[in-house]
Amino acid sequence: MGAKEALIQEILEAELGMFLSVQAQEPVSCQQDPDGFRATRGAQFSVWSEQTLASYREDLEKAVEEGRNLMTLKYARMDNLIPKLQEDILVENLIEQIVTIQVAWQKEMIEKYPYLMRRGRPLEEGDEGLETASFVNYLRGELETYSAETLAHLYKDVSESQENERNLTEAIYENMVKSHGYASVQEAESAAKAHATERG
Repeated sequence: MGAKEALIQEILEAELGMFLSVQAQEPVSCQQDPDGFRATRGAQFSVWSEQTLASYREDLEKAVEEGRNLMTLKYARMDNLIPKLQEDILVENLIEQIVTIQVAWQKEMIEKYPYLMRRGRPLEEGDEGLETASFVNYLRGELETYSAETLAHLYKDVSESQENERNLTEAIYENMVKSHGYASVQEAESAAKAHATERG
C-alpha cells in the first residue's frame, strides 16, 4: 500500500467511526452499509492530492482530540440546525470558489450521463429530484467542516484540474462505478439507461 492509499484508509476509518455515531433526525440507511460508505468516500478521496489528504487527516485527528464529530456538524449544517462553522471572509470565499467549480463539473456530468446522475442529489434547492439535501447544500455543509489549511489545499487541487480541463467529479465516478463492477462511467450510464427503459 502506497503512502496515498494509507492516508485514505486512515481517513476512512476515522470518518466511519464518526458517521456511525451520528444521531440523525431520521434513520440513515447508509449507516447500515459501512462498505458502501468506504467505497463512496474512498472514491472522493482518490482524486485529492497527498497534501490535501494529510491536512484533512489532521483535521480529523484534531476533531477527535476536541470531542467534535465532523459528520454530525456536516449534517447539522445541511439541515440548518447550527450557525455557520466558518465565519472568516477569506475562508468563505475559498468555499464559494470550490463550490462554483464543483457545481460546473456536476452540471457537465448531468448533461453527459443523465440516467446515471438522476439517481443522485438534486443540484440545488428547488430542483426536481429526490427528497434529500441538494448537492450544493451538502457540499457547503461538508466544506465548512474543513480547516482553512485543508480548504486551501483542496482549492489548489480543483483549480489546477479545472485549468487542465479535467473534471474531478467524473474521475470520482470512474472509481465509484468500478467498485460496483462496471468498467467505466459510460458502461454504468448504459446500464442505468437500460434499467430506466425497462421500467418504462
